[in-house]
Order: sequence, then structure tokens, then C-alpha cells
Amino acid sequence: MTPWEVFAVKYADRNARTRKDSFLFDDDHHLPHDMDYFIWVLRRGDDIVLVDTGYDQEEGDRRGRPIRLNPVEALAPLGIAPEAVSTIIVTHLHYDHAGGLKHFPNATIHLQAAEMAYATGPCMCHGTLQAPFTADHICEAVQRLYSGRVVFHEGDGEVREGVTVHHTGGHSKGLQAVRVLTAAGWMCLASDTSHYYENFLEAKPFPIVVDLADMLEGFRTIRSLASSDKLVVPGHDPLVREYFPAHGPDHIIRLDQGPKKWMEA
Repeated sequence: MTPWEVFAVKYADRNARTRKDSFLFDDDHHLPHDMDYFIWVLRRGDDIVLVDTGYDQEEGDRRGRPIRLNPVEALAPLGIAPEAVSTIIVTHLHYDHAGGLKHFPNATIHLQAAEMAYATGPCMCHGTLQAPFTADHICEAVQRLYSGRVVFHEGDGEVREGVTVHHTGGHSKGLQAVRVLTAAGWMCLASDTSHYYENFLEAKPFPIVVDLADMLEGFRTIRSLASSDKLVVPGHDPLVREYFPAHGPDHIIRLDQGPKKWMEA
């Protein structure tokens, strides 16, 4: 089986955060704790699979969360034209993962059925649960459905040879992680199954949670999907840029050859 190249593309960050924003149970809630925002690219020859789309300047302005690069601009150094993207794995429909769907008009999206049901169902009557979603993004996903460009998965599913999705839940009802075969072994793009290394390595829940038991079990799942913990890539951790090498511009990180360094013992 031919391995995939994998890239993390940073398009935004939010650095006015503390550890209370990242961990439910922590002794140092007052300390600073930065967050990076990524899109992921899987490439094998001419075949491109995009994992999530990020959010754009319009959404950033709406939420008061500015971006550094619009998704299309961030992907340009990899030679990716938005209209040429045919496949997007949407790990979940939160604004920072599905907020750029409209910029990739020809793509079919791969989504857990549970996520569509959650984002369009009665749980959205609660403001707290609705907060990470934006109605326009959900409507875009529904439009894709009605134009025949949504592939639903229920649990585990295959997107390409060597690329599978796995329902984890926890942070959102239909959250899914992505397993991909690389030269370094099986890699798990955890997305928000684990925002930070510390979440899954120390079983520390993230505060935005729909089902705590699913979140904790999801930490186990992503570790089982990867060949080693070194190949579990969390969704928002700035340490990804420290552990893995840059690829050209410093906002693009090469993941598939494994980390250039690893955390201290």
C-alpha cells in the first residue's frame, strides 16, 4: 500500500487563553495556554484529500477571532486550487473546522451521520451547545447533501486506500478522527478528539464537551489507531510545529515522515 504525504497547515492562532480554557481539571488554570488552528492535507501523487477547511476572515470578524491566512491562501504554497479539491473529510461541523466549505465548491464531504443529526437537531435549541456552530456553515453542508455531495459514515469508514475515519464523539456528537498510512507508520489526525497532547496523554478532558465518557474513550481510540503516540497529531497544539519540521513556509508542517523531536521524558 502506497503511503500518503501529510501536511498540517496553520491558518490562525488564539493566544489570549489560559489553561482553564483547555482543561476541565488542572491545578494551574491561570497560566497562559496558546492555541493553533490547522487544516490538514493528505497527498498521494495527484490525489488530494483535505481534512477540514478552517474558517475565513468573515467568520473571524463575526467571532472576534482574527485569522492569519484565509484557508485558500494558506493552502496555495502546496499548489492546491480550491476548485480542484474533490474530497473533504469534515471531522465535525464546528465553525473552525467547517467554516471554509464554501471556498471549495466542487468537493464532496465525508461526515459522520451523527454530526449532521446533531447540528440540525433539537440540541441546537441550547445556546451553549449551539455556540461552536454557525448556521451558514450548516446550511452549506445541507446544500451539499441535496446536491449529492455528502458521504455519510456511521462509525468506521474508508475514504481512500490507507485513509479511514473513526467516530469518537465527546467534543461533538459526530466528531471523527482520521487514520492515514504514512512512511512513518499509521498516523492519527485526532482533530478535536484531542485538542492538545496533554488531553490524550494525561486523560484531561477539554471543557467544550457533549459527552464526557465518549471524550475519555476517544483518547484511547486515537492512541489505538496510531502506530505510536508520536504519530497522534492533536488538533490545536502549538507543539505540533515544534515536533514536526516546517515544509517551505513556516505555516506548513510536514507530518508523514514522523516528528523531528519528541517531548521530554
